[in-house]
Amino acid sequence: MNRGIFGIHHVTAITSDAQRNIDFYTNSLGLRFVKLTVNQDDPTSYHLYYGDELGRPGTILTFFHWPDAPRGHRGTSEVIATSFLIPENSINYWIDRLRSKQIEFRGPYKRFDDEQVITLHDPDGLELELVAHKSAEERTVHVWKGGLIPAKQAIRGFYSVTLSEEGYERTASVLTDELGFMPTRQDGSRFRYEIPNGDAASPGEESRGANIVYVLCIPYTQQAVIGIGSVHHVAWRTPTDEQQMVLRRNIVRAGLNATPVIDRFYFHSVYFREPGGILFEIATNPPGFMIDEKLEDLGTHLVLPPWLESMRKDLEKVLPRVQLPKKDTE
Repeated sequence: MNRGIFGIHHVTAITSDAQRNIDFYTNSLGLRFVKLTVNQDDPTSYHLYYGDELGRPGTILTFFHWPDAPRGHRGTSEVIATSFLIPENSINYWIDRLRSKQIEFRGPYKRFDDEQVITLHDPDGLELELVAHKSAEERTVHVWKGGLIPAKQAIRGFYSVTLSEEGYERTASVLTDELGFMPTRQDGSRFRYEIPNGDAASPGEESRGANIVYVLCIPYTQQAVIGIGSVHHVAWRTPTDEQQMVLRRNIVRAGLNATPVIDRFYFHSVYFREPGGILFEIATNPPGFMIDEKLEDLGTHLVLPPWLESMRKDLEKVLPRVQLPKKDTE
């Protein structure tokens, strides 16, 4: 039974260098730069958004630009890998592309019996995976037409995230009982959970997938330090405000501390920490990223939510200048 979660909405990580981050994700990986805005809780720092051509939930990777943050250290209680879906026949293309960009990688290697995985890291050390899987052929595709990757090989949005936990039982309980994931596979200490029929999205919406989460159980390991090169939080998508309130009520009844609904302008958010300590968010699909920009203008200039617009001149003085990507340029 679906509990109102249809997969990943977005993943937010931390970068030390906004320009280098923009160059890597748009040039090397071919994602669309969807939004240049600020961290609403820290408006003197950028919040960068990447995704597919339409900026759809399920494709959105975001970064807080915190150059003075400590460097992250790997451990338990963190998202240790963020995975993108690629077509099965694109493995050789991506190997050649990563080599041409002098990006170190590991693989491809087989995981379970249905995934071919390439592991790499962004310039801050954030661990990424390119996962070749048959589901890429079933997913509705909105590849960025102004990007650098041919449509047949381009990233199809998220495939999964991997949670590193000292023990998996309590986290698994939240995933299954509150968020509606189902356990589907296990290989040693790696457990796979999926939203049933996740690719169907919510009623009336296109297939967007991103409905898998891995829990990697690593006992007797030190807890992670979240910082530069770390995932800050993972957001799960829900179609309506009403469904979000039902989910929040159930999360609170399960004994977890959930925030009130917070208006993030592009979506509405509820935050809580799962029992292992990882920060989760429940985010609504609407209003979406075209609430303040036309499709063709996404990511072309600094945009601010209405309540910060009066600070624009002051913010533009302290925010570092960045060169935004141009179409079809290597």
